[in-house]
Amino acid sequence: MASISKAQLAPLPRTEVLVYWVLSLGSHLYSFYQLHRFSKEYEAGLEREFQLEKGLVKGFKRDPLDFEWNFWTDWAKHSLLWTLIGHAVLSRLTSIFYPKLRVPALAIYGFLAASSVLGIKGVSVLLVHLGLSFSMAQLRKPALSWACNLLLLYTPHIKELQDLQRGWYESDEEHYLLLFSVAVCGLRFISFSLEHCWSPEDHCSVVQLCWLFSYTFYHPFFYNGPIITYKNYIEQMQKSAEESNRDESALSYLVLRLGRIILWWCIAEYMIHVMYMHSIQSNETYIEILPPWALGGLALAVVQFFYVKYLVLFGLPSMLATLDELVPPKLPRCVSIMYSFTGMWRHFDEGLYRWLIRYIYVPLGGSRHGPLCKMFSTGVAFGFVCLWHGGHDFLQYWALMNWAGVLVENTVKSLFASTFIHSVVEQNFSAVMKRRCIALVFAFSTAMLILSNLVFLGGIHVGRIFWKRVFIHGWSTMAPPMLAFLYCYAQIGLEWTPHPP
Repeated sequence: MASISKAQLAPLPRTEVLVYWVLSLGSHLYSFYQLHRFSKEYEAGLEREFQLEKGLVKGFKRDPLDFEWNFWTDWAKHSLLWTLIGHAVLSRLTSIFYPKLRVPALAIYGFLAASSVLGIKGVSVLLVHLGLSFSMAQLRKPALSWACNLLLLYTPHIKELQDLQRGWYESDEEHYLLLFSVAVCGLRFISFSLEHCWSPEDHCSVVQLCWLFSYTFYHPFFYNGPIITYKNYIEQMQKSAEESNRDESALSYLVLRLGRIILWWCIAEYMIHVMYMHSIQSNETYIEILPPWALGGLALAVVQFFYVKYLVLFGLPSMLATLDELVPPKLPRCVSIMYSFTGMWRHFDEGLYRWLIRYIYVPLGGSRHGPLCKMFSTGVAFGFVCLWHGGHDFLQYWALMNWAGVLVENTVKSLFASTFIHSVVEQNFSAVMKRRCIALVFAFSTAMLILSNLVFLGGIHVGRIFWKRVFIHGWSTMAPPMLAFLYCYAQIGLEWTPHPP
């Protein structure tokens, strides 16, 4: 394990890899089938308690309890999908006829699109935040910029302001959209402020303000991300204004990516039609009585749905950004081949990961000043993510579990990199056996990773029941086969990404 981050792992026999694939896919499908059976068996009770919706296909019900999925799909149908189409049309027309006006045209369009949804008062909140963040950045004091922007991020949690802003809208959903916009724009304001503090003092303030306005109201990324840093945004926008070479491939790219996004949307909808995982996890009694295979299916279905959901939520904005010749963060990597906490943070939301590394981890010292500094920098990054998401109790547990998971993985990697253990491993284990041992270690890491994600997606009660049923009461019956299947998942993950993080 000493060199797993530097060298490619040894290949396994093809027959062994095939067995891992069969067991991995088979366990997914069988556990999903068992969860489906449980969902249908208790459909009447779930419908009475959670008001299952009429399905898109006759004869099927639909689980409505994933708030984020319903929220964004409803807004997409009402307005967001149409404003995104408008952005794509405007971007293409200006690129062809007025390329030098493309950036200001898109900025104005993004501002008007935001105003049409958030209203003048809602957009005024963002403009006030923008102005305060810009003004504080002119002092070129990173600590002051951080303090200012953290206070701005905290303002949505002030009860008096919440009540005032809620009164601007007819529904809670409109107010939630403002809260999401403030949170995502807050990351942009921090990015601009720190980049401005670190940059030479020869930039025109008016030009910087215009770029900040464009960066803030860039429509595809405005409401939900993905996150791109201010530095990357202006560099890529300036480059795309100077050269345009996607005309020939734009149509084929658009058709291919749209097809993939529609497929992901269909998979997400199919999952909540045949497995009522969000309703089941909302009632402790159902989780307690789930058969073992259905319990595993619930854990897999919840995290897999979250993954597919973000393929859609990030996929469409990323597609439009790519057509604008930006380089958006990569889409999330499949959670079934994630076998470590470090890998999950690097590859699920790559934009947020890069943001945390650039503006929190590295400025605080990172790994350059020893393990204690690395531990502190990592802890602050997780603490910020917890607060940015709202700071609720289940988020605190989730952040603590992820911090501990990353620390344990780094500690184990350091131990196996030591001279003594490295020499023992090299003398007594073949390359193939070392890979099997690595996968076994990652199986335990994957179990804790899934548990932390269940806390994040379902709450403390879901994580507590899973821990009790699998690792306390089922330590001799449920835990061993679960770890065996997670070992197979880890081997597939190593096969797919042979450079462990």
